[in-house]
Amino acid sequence: MFLNCHSWFSFKYGVLKPEALLEEAAKAGVRTLALTDIHCSAGIPDFVRDAPRYGVRPVAGIEFRKGPRLLYIGIAMNNNGLQQLNELLSPHLLDDEAIPERAPALTDVFFIHPFSHAPQQLRPNERVGIRPSDLTRLPFSPWVKRQHELVALMPVTFRRCERTSVRGCEGERVMEPGTLAPSHSLTSSPSKKDYNTHRLLRTVAKNTVVSMLPKEELAQADECFRSEEEVRRIYNDHPQLIANAERVLEQCSIVFDGSDKTRVAFTNDVRADREKLHRDTREGLRYRYPEVTPKVLARMHHELDVIERMGFISYFLINQDLVNYARSRGFFHVGRGSGANSLVAYCLRITDVDPMELDLYFERFINPARKKPPDFDIDFSWKDRDEVYRYVFNKYNSTDGRAGGIHAAQIATYTTFQWRGAIRELGKAVGLPPVEIDALSEGDHGYYSRGRPSAHAKSNEVDKVAQAVVRYGQQLIGMPHHLGIHAGGIVITEKPVTHFSALFRPPKGFPVTQISMLECEDMGLHKFDLLSQRGLGHIRDAVELVQASSHKDQASSLNAGALEACDLKLEPCDFRAAVDIHDIPRFKQDPAIKELLRKGDTIGCFYVESPAMRMLLKKLQVDDYLGLVAASSIIRPGVAESGMMREYLLRHNDPERMKQAIPRLLAIMPETYGVMVYQEDVIKVVHLYGGLDLEESDTVRRGMNLRYRDRPEFKVVEKKFFENCKAFGYPPGEAEEVWRQIQSFASFSFAKGHSASYAVESYQSLYLKAHHPLEFLVGVANNFGGFYRLEFYLHEAKRAGAVIEAPCVNASEELCALVQVEQVNGQWRIANGASLHSPTPIRHSPSDPRIYLGLSNIKSLENESVELILHERRRKGPFLHLEDLLKRVPLSLEQARILIRVGALRFTGKSKPQLLWDLTLLHKPASVTADGDLFITRVEEPRLPDLQHYLLADAYDELDLLGFPLCDPFSLVQAGEWELANGEWNRSDRSVPFTSPHSPFTPPPPFILKRDMPSHIGKRVSMLGYMIHVKSATTQTGNYMSFGSFIDTAGDFWDSTQFPQVAARYPFRGRGVYRLTGVVEEEFGHYSLRTTSMEKLPWKPDPRYGEK
Repeated sequence: MFLNCHSWFSFKYGVLKPEALLEEAAKAGVRTLALTDIHCSAGIPDFVRDAPRYGVRPVAGIEFRKGPRLLYIGIAMNNNGLQQLNELLSPHLLDDEAIPERAPALTDVFFIHPFSHAPQQLRPNERVGIRPSDLTRLPFSPWVKRQHELVALMPVTFRRCERTSVRGCEGERVMEPGTLAPSHSLTSSPSKKDYNTHRLLRTVAKNTVVSMLPKEELAQADECFRSEEEVRRIYNDHPQLIANAERVLEQCSIVFDGSDKTRVAFTNDVRADREKLHRDTREGLRYRYPEVTPKVLARMHHELDVIERMGFISYFLINQDLVNYARSRGFFHVGRGSGANSLVAYCLRITDVDPMELDLYFERFINPARKKPPDFDIDFSWKDRDEVYRYVFNKYNSTDGRAGGIHAAQIATYTTFQWRGAIRELGKAVGLPPVEIDALSEGDHGYYSRGRPSAHAKSNEVDKVAQAVVRYGQQLIGMPHHLGIHAGGIVITEKPVTHFSALFRPPKGFPVTQISMLECEDMGLHKFDLLSQRGLGHIRDAVELVQASSHKDQASSLNAGALEACDLKLEPCDFRAAVDIHDIPRFKQDPAIKELLRKGDTIGCFYVESPAMRMLLKKLQVDDYLGLVAASSIIRPGVAESGMMREYLLRHNDPERMKQAIPRLLAIMPETYGVMVYQEDVIKVVHLYGGLDLEESDTVRRGMNLRYRDRPEFKVVEKKFFENCKAFGYPPGEAEEVWRQIQSFASFSFAKGHSASYAVESYQSLYLKAHHPLEFLVGVANNFGGFYRLEFYLHEAKRAGAVIEAPCVNASEELCALVQVEQVNGQWRIANGASLHSPTPIRHSPSDPRIYLGLSNIKSLENESVELILHERRRKGPFLHLEDLLKRVPLSLEQARILIRVGALRFTGKSKPQLLWDLTLLHKPASVTADGDLFITRVEEPRLPDLQHYLLADAYDELDLLGFPLCDPFSLVQAGEWELANGEWNRSDRSVPFTSPHSPFTPPPPFILKRDMPSHIGKRVSMLGYMIHVKSATTQTGNYMSFGSFIDTAGDFWDSTQFPQVAARYPFRGRGVYRLTGVVEEEFGHYSLRTTSMEKLPWKPDPRYGEK
């Protein structure tokens, strides 16, 4: 009877997760159940997996609709039937094809049509569903004589509740389930909470308010489970309908056995695959190891044997094919994840991590007891990854566009409702004003805090509607909102992907499954991770800049993203042409890199540039590869927040501290002082300390994924761990502490091979920063996405000797460009011949390299304007003056004003006020022609009054249009009553009042710079800092504290700590210059300021607008 059940994968319609459906079915004594979500098959794998635990036989299907109208319900007879349903649905989700009004003839599918518009002629596999509400009309319908084609249809959307009415969230009566005749009255009704949640979800889906939601958008009120007795009473006059429904369900069966479903053979021949893997591995062994030792050879043979026995040959060869293609296209990649533990992967050049050097644990990657597939994460530049995707999809998918010809697809994720989003959606649905929605979602306006009344809120402060929004907002948290896309996961299957899931196509254009990576693993699908990151992008671009600079006839203005535009013809980048970026052994011994690591001078370098990481490097005094590998892992939240990072630091710097380690853990992990740092450590500890076998140990490791911890198999091994520890006689509390450490890893720890891969990429960044700093920093700036804002990468470039220039229509490219300037006949020029004359003297040597900000770095300058300027400049050369620019490029008045304000026309020698005046006279958009004027003419310039130009005004224009000033930010500060002069604090004569935290009769503590901190340990001092970054943290007692990073007036970086009391009293108030007072502290060679007071200093007023 229950042929049409909805879970919460009927997005913004269903309210129950698949397991909740099974729980309700078990309570009602239902033995067979069909999950048929609306246009979705995402819930089927979990439903099929969990059903036996509830004594329910699972049946799978899909419900097809056109808007709110039900077309038909498809129920799969078997796995082939599920594939047919997925292929029926996928064209609609992939290409927006209309779902057929009439169900197609599918051999392994039952179709159930609604009674209201069933076709008159039915195929043998088609039935008409009769709902309880249809029973009163059935006797008057021709179908009453064709009862062998009818089935009892009782949809399920809600839990049951022993009530006869449900009230809406506004308090009005919203639904009466008594839609049946008295003889068929119900003894149960849907849960009030479920029904109202459903009603609100439908309102959110239709982007309306509850009172305006059409009735047909809602499920009927009788859609909940009934006991067998209730069902037979409802269909008492038509028992054959129940028998027909049971007969349909009996003929349906879905099984997912979890066996390998990935592509069986890379070459279409299993034997040829084996030969290729062995041959390529042996060749790679000679490439990687000039001298092959017996230990290396034994490891290779062992791995090949395990890979073959586990059936993973094609998995390795497909990954090898992907990186070979990338290499042939000049794309840089990094292979990481647990796959970096494999010597075979190292020989196939999937990864650059030597597992022998690091003694990596191969069994973390593959072992005979582990049934789950191995894990490779292959990173590409964010600019290159999509082309690799296209290669995969073109190689493994048919070209005819059929869903059934798709064998490669991206993996979905489930985007769920979170607190703020849920409150905002529901607030709009019930018509709350925006100010109340803001208050409820933020939780700090006397309404509610994270779903609980705040301590100072009174009951009458929140009306009933707002209370309902908060209550139902809690109900929505964690419920799927829509399907997303995994960051880089794809599946490549032997059978079509539709055998496992329906497909949809997001705007990016590649097919995506409806199931997540966990469901893929459960179904035996290996995940291939093709990820993108900007770190590889900046390495690639920096290498190309270095390579380009080695060409004799290159243009002197180089841009990492515009080489083609500079008419510089380069072949696909050979990374060994100018610098061998893969020469990791040499990098590991490079003294300049060691020095950068010890000092923590790593801004811009992949994974090691954050304030916390730079602090850790200084405290550990890391200067070698193994130390960097460990640091890359202990900085992760799982290790850091559990206290294990702190313990590692103490044991690293004080060998006596190791005496406090648990002896058994120290014996297992001597390299990391008995501290769990890597995921392999979890496997080792659970296996060697807790006595679990390798398969059980891997179950614990997978339990680091919080979603996996709820599974029964994890609970079983947790119980066994403690039973074994008790049997081994471990001291009281020791096993609990070890388990706490294991749990603290959550989903944040790294495999050692993963950390090693990151360390390799860090070394590549460090090499470029040490030996080609300007090319490197231009690459970082042009790939965005770094830890810091662009301003601070430019600050690093200044420290490396570059002059930072504002955008210029004659010198800038789209992105930042490294430009060499020459002085020719008394004029400053670049390679394209453009003059760089400035109205103010240039105080730099002509030989100083310059970094010109790109035109795209200008806020509010449209992409079209950027493209037009660059195109015209390349077509006919540099612009001569403002009039020439306006004649050749069709700029709007506002776009031209932006260019003038940012200084992009300073080459004219005129001030900004003069140029703005000229613009009002010259701007005539209609006069622009494609070819310009035949002769260059100049309009006689009018005589202007003296127009004042303020350098401070330039800084304000830069703040507005670039987001930061190009001048020294400390020069913009109005210090108030006390100000810095000649290195000392003095009384200020400024007219703008500003209150100092210090008494006018007691000067503040001595002002120091970062370089003075070692001589002031334990002393109270004051420091000026231009804020770089603030990180908030929560103490164990739930109080907030913060960590600040600053630049001092000498340009050096320093850190501060604000404990809860100070953080509450002196909060950060946005970007700017701060004056901090506190005590200098030192730990393991790292200096910081423990703040006792802090204030943000105001900017000087913009002179164009007076003191106000």
